[in-house]
Amino acid sequence: MINKVVYPGSFDPVTNGHLDIVERAANMFDQVVVAVFFNPNKEPIFSMEERVEMLDLATESFENVTVDSFSGLTTKYVHSIGGGAILRGLRAVSDFEGEFQMASMNKHLDEDIETIFLMTDTKYAFLSSSVIKEAAYFDGDIKELVPKFVYKKLKERITNN
Repeated sequence: MINKVVYPGSFDPVTNGHLDIVERAANMFDQVVVAVFFNPNKEPIFSMEERVEMLDLATESFENVTVDSFSGLTTKYVHSIGGGAILRGLRAVSDFEGEFQMASMNKHLDEDIETIFLMTDTKYAFLSSSVIKEAAYFDGDIKELVPKFVYKKLKERITNN
């Protein structure tokens, strides 16, 4: 039985789509660890510390959700904290190919760690951190797509750059 699941991501910034996955996972598992990872292939607009802080605020109402950060292989991190599975959100069929490839590699790296996929609510199927940042940059209305404090922090960051 899997008691602890790790939901890794860059969360730059956290969106309501991410939080939809967190909320549903919190209802399915004893412990959910939302883990911000360092991805050398991305240039985040928020620091690791800022992303952890935003996620802490966004998930504070869930008693069984904690937020952490890591770098390196996800399977090694999951193993190091006693997790049994990696949780990944899927928005559309187009996400599946890349996620399937990563899940297969993770299984190769550590056969004891499962990957679990959750489909996001259809109202968030188009949503990604990249889309949020681009819309915010061009002054698009994203208020309904991210927590209020994320919206404020994002607008401040874009205005000051």
